[in-house]
Amino acid sequence: MSHDIAGVRAQFPALKAGWAHFDGPGGSQTPQPVIDAIAEALSCPLSNRGSETAGERNAEARVGSARQAMADLLAAQPSGIVFGRSATQLTYDFSRTLARSWSPGDEVVVTRLDHDANIRPWIQAAEAVGAVVRWADFDPATGELTADDVRAQLSDRTRLVAVTAASNLIGTRPDIPAIAALAHDRGALLHVDGVHHTAHAPVDLAALGADFFVCSPYKFLGPHLGVLAGRPELLETLHPDKLLPSTEVVPERFELGTLPYELLAGTAAAVDFLAAMDPAGRGSRRERLLTSLASLEEHEDALRRRIEDGLARFPEITVHSRAARRTPTLLLSIEGRSAVDAYRHLAGRAVAAPAGSFYALEASRRLGLGDSGGLRVGLAPYTDDEDVDRLLEGLADFLRPAR
Repeated sequence: MSHDIAGVRAQFPALKAGWAHFDGPGGSQTPQPVIDAIAEALSCPLSNRGSETAGERNAEARVGSARQAMADLLAAQPSGIVFGRSATQLTYDFSRTLARSWSPGDEVVVTRLDHDANIRPWIQAAEAVGAVVRWADFDPATGELTADDVRAQLSDRTRLVAVTAASNLIGTRPDIPAIAALAHDRGALLHVDGVHHTAHAPVDLAALGADFFVCSPYKFLGPHLGVLAGRPELLETLHPDKLLPSTEVVPERFELGTLPYELLAGTAAAVDFLAAMDPAGRGSRRERLLTSLASLEEHEDALRRRIEDGLARFPEITVHSRAARRTPTLLLSIEGRSAVDAYRHLAGRAVAAPAGSFYALEASRRLGLGDSGGLRVGLAPYTDDEDVDRLLEGLADFLRPAR
């Protein structure tokens, strides 16, 4: 297995601007094949979906192709793939729909490790029907959220557990299959935020045990929209608010209004790009995705270790990303210095590593970083050794006046 870093980088027009990008967790850069697919979709005849005109057939093909691509990426069924404006919007929509079956005194479990998009919608949905919210905490010293942490919050009244597959702030990857087993043993559903996870590791919906799994293509080289994967038979039992003439067919009943066909074309192209990153990949698209993503994990882990080794030279820097299993995403704080100042200093050297809590407000507070968070360093498929060198040199330069 081999991640073709030179071949990958050559396909990103944005990299010609000369920046070293460590801002991938907030949104990745876009490769040329994705840009071309979006442009092609807009250049061809396009209409509402149907089968008579060229525009109708093109629209129908874009939807079908994107559903199949996302099904291959997530090991899901195409009929369980729902598209929306964002993962946040989809989570809000499903929280409101699911809450209709909850009663006063029922319980929902959320975690302090999560992005607020997998916390606030559930809290607000629970409040609307009188359900109780229970919090699973993580260990700020290790960054770990264990299955036992979730188990402690479960009861026979638990209706849903919402948990991240990977923290967008510190990278922690909880044991989702173990958490799923605990939730299902109590008769609860499991909603997994996979927005950060999907950009770095293979996903298998059934192996995770997730009833719902949301992600965002713009985190893994695609355009800006959201995707929810669920079991079609489960989706059949849910009835969201919708327009009277709109279809009752799953998954379309959850997709409000006309879909963004050009963005769906870009999404399918992004999945194809991921599948081709390792030239040694063979077989079906799913098989090639598994090969490429395994190579990507190896590449990103090696770069992460280089960064961690480099940061160890700076006693002023605390690395808050410590979990045994984590994505290549590091959160840093600097003794006596502002993370925002570090971010601005690096930006002056064309190194993009932003500062903040990145909507993981509960996690940032639990780490003792308040609402301001820290400096986040995130890797992407196009990150290379030279980028790492520039990051470490920039941090050394930033710290030099204070040493």
